[in-house]
Amino acid sequence: MLLHQEIIARLAIAAVLGGIVGLERERLEWVAGLRTHMLVCLGAALVMIVSAFGFSDILGTPQVTLDPSRIAAQVVSGIGFLGAGTILFLRQEVIRGLTTAASLWTVAAVGLAVGSGLYLAAICTTTLVVVILALVKPLEVFLFRRNRSRQVVVIIDRQRASLLQIESALETEGLGVREISLRRGETPESDFVRFTFLRSVPKNVVLAAAERLQELDGVQGITL
Repeated sequence: MLLHQEIIARLAIAAVLGGIVGLERERLEWVAGLRTHMLVCLGAALVMIVSAFGFSDILGTPQVTLDPSRIAAQVVSGIGFLGAGTILFLRQEVIRGLTTAASLWTVAAVGLAVGSGLYLAAICTTTLVVVILALVKPLEVFLFRRNRSRQVVVIIDRQRASLLQIESALETEGLGVREISLRRGETPESDFVRFTFLRSVPKNVVLAAAERLQELDGVQGITL
């Protein structure tokens, strides 16, 4: 059986490591942030401690066999329900929250490692997770920016504005429109039109298109 000091140390380390990952998610204002990651890692560590040492008093009892991995194994599958709650399907081909769900799943694994006493593995994994979340994203954006779409949100007066003219103005500036979505505002003068382009374009081209749109009748505002 573990000493009380060791139990406290393992739970504290799990909370700290989960909090390190949670800080990065909290920085981006995700729903699953600091507290969620700390609780997941702490809970997983406790489950691992209970699974490995919680039944030591009945070891050696006739006709009783124990598998210390069975309870801990449920964390791996059970965390999926929590992770699914962070995934948002905004619209076709646009999904947010997958990375946060993956970080929750990984933090649960970190908690299991701490609970079993594998401190080095837990610390190394936490370090790599923070590197992946904080440093790899800018590299990903740089390498694959040509495959990402850009959006322009135009606030229009639907009684005066013409969607055909707005789309034509964008295409004149070289912005191929892939998708158009319209959301009605509280008044006829505050409708939102979102234009999604086929590819990423230079900033100067987008600014030129915005200037052209401002000249059209019925355009109340533009958000890039």
